[in-house]
Amino acid sequence: MRTAEVKRRFLDHFSAAGHTVVPSAPLPADDPTLLFVNAGMVPFKPYLLGQVSPPYPRAASVQKCVRTLDIEEVGKTTRHGTFFQMNGNFSFGDYFKEEAIRLAWELSTEGYGLDPERIWATVYHEDDEAYTIWRDVIGLPEERIVRRGKKDNFWSMGVPGPCGPCSELYYDRGPAYGPEGGPEVDEDRYLEFWNLVFMQYERGEGTDKEDYPILGELPARNIDTGLGLERVAALLQGVDNIYEIDEIRPILDAAATLTGARYGANKADDVRLRVVADHVRSALMMISDGVTPANEGRGYVLRRILRRAIRAVRLLGHDGPVLPELLPVARDCMAPSYPEVAADFERISAYAYGEEQAFDATLRQGNTVLDRELSRAETALPGATAFQLHDTYGFPIDLTVEIAAERGLEVDVDGFRRLMDEQRQRAKQDSRAKKRGHADTGLYRDLLDRSGPTEWLAYQGLESDSTVVAILRDGLPAESAGEGEIVGIVLNRTPFYAESGGQDSDAGALTGPSFAGEVIDVQRPVKGLIVHQVRVTGGSVGVGSAVHAAVDAEWRVGARQAHSGTHVVHAALREVLGPAALQSGSYNRPGYLRLDFSWRGGLSATARSEVEEAANLAIRRDLPVEVRYMSLPEARSQGALALFGETYGDEVRVVEIGGEWSRELCGGTHVDHSAQIGSIALTGESSVGAGQRRVEAVTGLEAFRYLARERDLVTRLAEQLNTPRAELPDRIGALVERMKQAERQAQELRERLLRAESVAVADAARDLGPALLATARTDLDPRVLAELVRDRLAGRAAVVAVSSPGGFVVALNQEAQKAGLSAGVLVRTALDGKGGGSPALAQGKAPVDVDTALTTIAGLVSRAGSS
Repeated sequence: MRTAEVKRRFLDHFSAAGHTVVPSAPLPADDPTLLFVNAGMVPFKPYLLGQVSPPYPRAASVQKCVRTLDIEEVGKTTRHGTFFQMNGNFSFGDYFKEEAIRLAWELSTEGYGLDPERIWATVYHEDDEAYTIWRDVIGLPEERIVRRGKKDNFWSMGVPGPCGPCSELYYDRGPAYGPEGGPEVDEDRYLEFWNLVFMQYERGEGTDKEDYPILGELPARNIDTGLGLERVAALLQGVDNIYEIDEIRPILDAAATLTGARYGANKADDVRLRVVADHVRSALMMISDGVTPANEGRGYVLRRILRRAIRAVRLLGHDGPVLPELLPVARDCMAPSYPEVAADFERISAYAYGEEQAFDATLRQGNTVLDRELSRAETALPGATAFQLHDTYGFPIDLTVEIAAERGLEVDVDGFRRLMDEQRQRAKQDSRAKKRGHADTGLYRDLLDRSGPTEWLAYQGLESDSTVVAILRDGLPAESAGEGEIVGIVLNRTPFYAESGGQDSDAGALTGPSFAGEVIDVQRPVKGLIVHQVRVTGGSVGVGSAVHAAVDAEWRVGARQAHSGTHVVHAALREVLGPAALQSGSYNRPGYLRLDFSWRGGLSATARSEVEEAANLAIRRDLPVEVRYMSLPEARSQGALALFGETYGDEVRVVEIGGEWSRELCGGTHVDHSAQIGSIALTGESSVGAGQRRVEAVTGLEAFRYLARERDLVTRLAEQLNTPRAELPDRIGALVERMKQAERQAQELRERLLRAESVAVADAARDLGPALLATARTDLDPRVLAELVRDRLAGRAAVVAVSSPGGFVVALNQEAQKAGLSAGVLVRTALDGKGGGSPALAQGKAPVDVDTALTTIAGLVSRAGSS
């Protein structure tokens, strides 16, 4: 039974039992405590906690999940993977234990045809009710019902939230997989495939799985179950483990063919092949849901698993392209369940292949830097160096550690992690200061529970009479705020657009009988609540005050032009480049827009010109801009484009410009006709990552000003060069060529001077017994001079020391090294420990007293023979 069929039967079974079938949420979690959805219940967490009323009493889903805590262990066991699918059925205060157990038993034995004589059940040791249901209602023999403790049969997400006792279903795979005795004896033979969680409680903070408090009962008793799709597929396909099912084994086999490895012949190779299969499939699904490679957060997880897959293939002996050979295989495996991975494969593969190319470049650049730093290190590579390799070159810390170990050196990993933590904290503090005024999410959720959602009027107009619901100062509630303060203000209703969907927030003012304030930022920290960052410019304001909220009309005009302009540029890019040029991110504010899109390689001047012309032609045609609301499936069926990584509700807002010409899901503010944008001028195009480009543009009046500045610049250049405008490119090109020629001549002169100086320095070398010593002071490149002199003194042990304003260099030939001399030791001694390098070449900063440094080196060289 193929995995796609296992999924279909699950959803059909629960749909027939009155469950609403809910599509999988995207992998990026809409939850501040998680990077990725890591369990089937995560999208339903607000319902299970009672924070939001569920729109249905019972639901079923097959949720895409990613777990990242044990990436290093992937492939070492055959039961776990990074990406997996969790089938789940949920009850929100509707049915409870008996129906949950009955539905699971019916699907397992009738729907999937599993042998009922080989199914075992475990229950929490205090849960007599579940034990009785299994024994008396289902008829499971007592010897196949096992009571277990909190560690095994009490479930939570690992973070504060819903929890409760659970009952797990195991399948006996037979004596070939292990000894008899049930799940407590052997969980390889007795494979867990379904977990029924009876969610009754809410847990608090706690680090250990068993060390957390129970805060009390949930508002309603709920059911959350999780059936591991890959595990059930393995049982029904008669294979040993999840790596051998139809969605994974073809990737593993392709990797084996690519590398010449044979699965099952070598334990280490088997682990690497499983890593490759898991990580390639996981990366496919993550990119499909809008995650792109980056150095932080979700993007770093994706980058890490892609690079681990590539390295595993390299270690298996294949040096050629990896992902172009394996990613299409993963696509074909997953397309029966997720057709979008095939439809969107051009975009997905562009990111993946670009990341492989970037990783190859990283290895080349990073290896060069790492080699240099390792040659200078004595026992350990500093954490700061490892951090620089990671931060500047994207060089993975685990690779740095591995290469250093091959040289017999350690890496200060603790120092590296400390610097990484400091960087993250700075980023978090900066973001929190801007977006939330230092308040945490919990405070906003409490405020939302007490006061209800903000009535949002941004689409209806620019002004409203409102009441102050809350004031926040430095993240804490306050009763009032006075002149000069910057505070967060929550209103019961607002016309201000809160930053979202790439559109910057509105500017404007709040005023009252004895109060005036400037709105400098507007955010939506939690869904339903809008917070205004306000600088109080006069008087004071308190909780409960009546205020008049007014958006700056000119600001909103510019914002509408820029956001509609973003849609126009996106459509123009797809018209010129093709459908693969799909938006992956955007930002717009009045007069300015930038748009990130999938594309490999820079745009030519011709392509940029064609995009700009297509956008302005659409403006000239004065296309109508219409907004419609519809279901997400209906929007997709009409070809509406969604921003990858965004989470959408059951009803979506679709913005159309010229009908089918541009049709996107969007919550921003827009013009009524395209001509109202005014004009669009592209100002830049650049790379923002592997397989991702960025265009920047100005709109409306800013576009006119930009073009006017360009015209004035051309006019001034023509006047200064006394050249007609049309001939400026040729004239400037000729000047640039003359400059390059002058630079080449200057470089040739420097080289001749260095060669001449090297002759004089070599001729003046002193014989100190163990080695010749040549010294010099120069204004030229000290390293090049030292190496030239060293080469001239070949055949005799020679030490060359050169000082310049730019640094101090010591170079030794092999004969001098054989005599027991080391450039690194000489430099460190002469410069009081400041500087270093290899035995052949070392350097440091220019010493204050050059004569003393050279005398020190001469003494060390003289004594080398006696030592």
